Amino acid sequence: MITFLIFIAVLGVLVLVHEWGHFVMARKAGMRVDEFGFGFPPRLFGIKRGETIYSINWIPFGGFVKIYGEDGDSREKPKSFGSKSISARLSVIVAGVVMNIIFAFILLVSGNIFGLRIGLFDKEMMDLARDKKIQIVEVVVGSPAEKAGLTVLDEIIGFEIDGSERVTVRNIEEIQDFTDEHKGQQIDILIKKGKEIEVKKVMSRADPPQGEGSMGIAMALTGIVSYPWYESLWRGAQDTYVIAYSTVYGYYSLIKTLLFSGKLIGEVSGPVGIATITGQAARVGFSYLMQFVALISINLAVLNIAPFPALDGGRAVFLVVEKLRGKPVDKRIEAAVNSVGFALLLALMIYVTFKDITKFFTV
Repeated sequence: MITFLIFIAVLGVLVLVHEWGHFVMARKAGMRVDEFGFGFPPRLFGIKRGETIYSINWIPFGGFVKIYGEDGDSREKPKSFGSKSISARLSVIVAGVVMNIIFAFILLVSGNIFGLRIGLFDKEMMDLARDKKIQIVEVVVGSPAEKAGLTVLDEIIGFEIDGSERVTVRNIEEIQDFTDEHKGQQIDILIKKGKEIEVKKVMSRADPPQGEGSMGIAMALTGIVSYPWYESLWRGAQDTYVIAYSTVYGYYSLIKTLLFSGKLIGEVSGPVGIATITGQAARVGFSYLMQFVALISINLAVLNIAPFPALDGGRAVFLVVEKLRGKPVDKRIEAAVNSVGFALLLALMIYVTFKDITKFFTV
């Protein structure tokens, strides 16, 4: 329940940030906003303030801003979406994406000031860092570690021997040495989550696949590093750029592989999977949650600006076509294309959600 509430809170903030961008730019352009909604209909309740209804809807995974005339009707009415210039309409469409990027930048700057947990890969970072931990950064699908319930961000502090004696570890090399000595045996690994210590029983492999190790995990030494506010500004900008670039490249690789190989690379998570990761990040610490929310915010921005029907990028494409043609695309064609795009997105969400749920019963 706590994980679900944290997820809804995070989703609510990201949706509000995105839709607020649309809302502010629409109002600035002189458009009438009929509704500002969190979630998708049916409506739970709404409050009208001025010309706008502010609503809470039953399906919490999303949100919307309903602008008068955005479907192509009422172009002759001065407050309608269609009556404004293409540049004004385009600014409204991309405003949500811009707000998500700005929000991520603010989070990452704040994180750099107060301290973000990062991987420590050189002596300079190790000297700057505090609260150092050995953490799991990857769990191979189908590995002994996954079957034992180990998850990303778990902190490894040692091993239990013969059910009583506990051995602590100081670095990743000691963990690797211990697991190498106990290949093909049950390894009782000590995992620290918050203030609690759990014992996870992992049946290690005597002959693991190349590059996976006997347990099937990847580890990293992490620590919290903070910087002065003036340095945090450019570091936050750099972090935003790196995440955005990596996200774009990741989506490109995903689509390329899907189109040419007919399969998905890596794991694609839906609302259930994201909610689970959100809960894990929140339990590990606030700095992790900030980083994760920034990552999701940038992902939403990149996904929404993609030139796909029903997304902001798809709507922008129709405006570009209108500019080139000198007249709008037939609203029936635009509505049909957007309906197909929305249906495909909904089908994908249902598919990945189903995969997320089945994981809980196969681990």
